[in-house]
Order: sequence, then C-alpha cells, then structure tokens
Amino acid sequence: MTTVLITGFGPFPGAPFNPTGPLVERLARMRRPALAGVTIVPHVFKTSYEAVDRDLPKLIARHKPDALLMFGLAPRAKTLRIETRARNALALLPDVSGQSLRRHAIVRGGPSAMTLPARARHLFAASRTARIPLVISRDAGRYLCNYLCWRAAEAAVRDGPRIASFVHVPPVARFARRPGQRRRLTFDDLSRAGSRFLVAVAMAARR
Repeated sequence: MTTVLITGFGPFPGAPFNPTGPLVERLARMRRPALAGVTIVPHVFKTSYEAVDRDLPKLIARHKPDALLMFGLAPRAKTLRIETRARNALALLPDVSGQSLRRHAIVRGGPSAMTLPARARHLFAASRTARIPLVISRDAGRYLCNYLCWRAAEAAVRDGPRIASFVHVPPVARFARRPGQRRRLTFDDLSRAGSRFLVAVAMAARR
C-alpha cells in the first residue's frame, strides 16, 4: 500500500479564494486505475506558520506517507510552477492570523537552500499532456509556500516522505471560459494537471 499526503492552503491576505484547498478535496475523491492500492490523505492548511509547524509533523507521524504532494497559490504567477528547492528566507509579511516570524531566515545559521526530494522533470513530463503552461522553478518565494517546502525537506531528511513535491498554481477562473473570452486557466484545467501530478508522484513512490 502506498500513501500520498496531498496538501493545499486556505485563503490569505490578498487572496480570498485559494484554489488549492478545493483542488486537494477534488483530488482526494479521484479514482483512477493507476491509483489502485494508493491511499490519498488530503489536508488543507490554515495559511499560518503555526498551522504548518503544528499540522505537518502530526500528519507525517499519523499517516507515514511515502510521498507528499503540496500545492500553493502564487497570486502573480501566469503558469504552474514545479518548485525544486526551498530557500532559507522569510518575508516579514503577516500570515492569515496576523503573525510573522519576525526574522529573515527560517533557520538561523542554516544552509541557504534545501533541495526538495522530488523528480521535478518527471512531474513536468507527466503533466505536459494536460496542455497547461508549466515551468520548473528554483525560487519558491519567502512566504508560507516556501516555509512549507523547507519543513517538508527537513522531514524527508528525518525519515519522512521519500518524495516531497510542491506545485505553485496561478489564480484561476472558477468557471469555464465563455466563447470570445481571453484564455485563462480554469479550476478544471488545474484539476486536470493536478491529477497527472498525483499519478506521477504515486507511481514514483511505488518504485
């Protein structure tokens, strides 16, 4: 049996609708032959540093996932981005609770970055059939998404999930595009790409 923990975030300042929460819920209900024998554990983090530090260790300890597939919203992005590393950097922006960590590094004196234990190019190849703009990124920012990437990379080093992948998504239209409207990613587009990411991660975890 293979277990995949998939996570998203709730709303945060400037983003009253975060599509990664509904995306995680939809992926958790997905049924595909390729996912036979795969247990999918969904979780939507409150967009706060405290929630990540509290929930992630509990989820890993309880479910012992073989792989971790994380999604986060990048409000200014135009494409999906597969993140390959976490930066030891923090913005002083407050989270949804109004709190910031009041420092510029996640771990003082730590390395400048940590690589996520994931096969980014395999995810890239698997999702190209969704025909959605996609890039591989080395900069997950300095906010909660990057912070989660860092904590996931730390957990992997400590006998946590062997695979930890993070995908930044752009804002999406909640409904299908009307004829004549300019092309914009919809939630269905995002779900189609997300399903391919999930299958690719599950297959990699089985090897």
